[in-house]
Amino acid sequence: MGKHTRSRQPGDTAQSPAVAPALERGAVGFEPLTSAQDASAGARASHDRREAVGASQRPRRKHRLRNVLSTVFLVVGIALLATAGYLYFHAQSEYSHTRQSNEKLQKVANVQVSEDNGAPKIDFAALEAVNDDIVGWVDVVGTSMSFPVYQGKTNNTYLRTSATGEYSVGGQVFLDCKNTKPGMVDAQSLIYGHHLNDGQMFAPLDDLKKQENFDKVKTVWYVDRNNKAWELEPLLLYIIKSDYDDDLRTFTFASNDEFHAYLGKMLAKAVAKRSDAQQVIGGTSHVLTLVTCNYDFGHGRAVMLCVPKSEAAAATGAQAQDASTSGATSGTTNGS
Repeated sequence: MGKHTRSRQPGDTAQSPAVAPALERGAVGFEPLTSAQDASAGARASHDRREAVGASQRPRRKHRLRNVLSTVFLVVGIALLATAGYLYFHAQSEYSHTRQSNEKLQKVANVQVSEDNGAPKIDFAALEAVNDDIVGWVDVVGTSMSFPVYQGKTNNTYLRTSATGEYSVGGQVFLDCKNTKPGMVDAQSLIYGHHLNDGQMFAPLDDLKKQENFDKVKTVWYVDRNNKAWELEPLLLYIIKSDYDDDLRTFTFASNDEFHAYLGKMLAKAVAKRSDAQQVIGGTSHVLTLVTCNYDFGHGRAVMLCVPKSEAAAATGAQAQDASTSGATSGTTNGS
């Protein structure tokens, strides 16, 4: 028997076996890739990989930046602490030097306080041997203010210089260079002292701006180098809100009336005063004015005017006598 073959039927078409796959690739929903599309897809894949790598590295970079900033802040902080520590210990060293210098002068002066509340006794000959610019001694009883007083050619002479000629942050207490030696000669004698932050020198003077503290001070002694003693008491204290006041450095006046007008002007500024200050001013011919720094309004001054007790007593006594006489006269008139 021969091999059976199917005869072509009507409607059949010739078809190569390879055609079917080709038709299938061209079927609906299938998009054959071209070479350009392949490159674009590759580029996107590469970009995605770089983005992924960059995203993983960004936290590391931020972490490194934080570490660098932390190190910088730590170094700056240590430097600031070291500087602050140096400044503190340097200041303490200078304060200690000032304290020791004043303690030595106290020993040289051999200060003796009178048991009957009299003037302190000072060995001015010994102080002159150390420095001939010595003009007196000031003592605010009841405070730590008890110092030798010097007078230089200018007001800068003893601003930062000790009596022995060394640098000193506290300098020395000094009489204004324009005042007549040895002090308490002019109508107003000005004495300056530093307000040190550790409470030395004239720092307690600034505390007297409070009325209750002002009232506690009853006596201020000024003993000049000739051993003439002036017993004074506080009249008033006022604050200068700047480095300088034109009115402050006024030493002499044309008349008593002009001097009293000046004192009245100071009284109007007073933050602390004695209750009868206006009466006392009327009989005052001299004041001893103590000056130090005040930091309430930046860099200002605390200024306390002191009057001789004898002048204050005469002024208030005279007014009391006048009042008594006036009352007696009035009584006589009323009885007539």
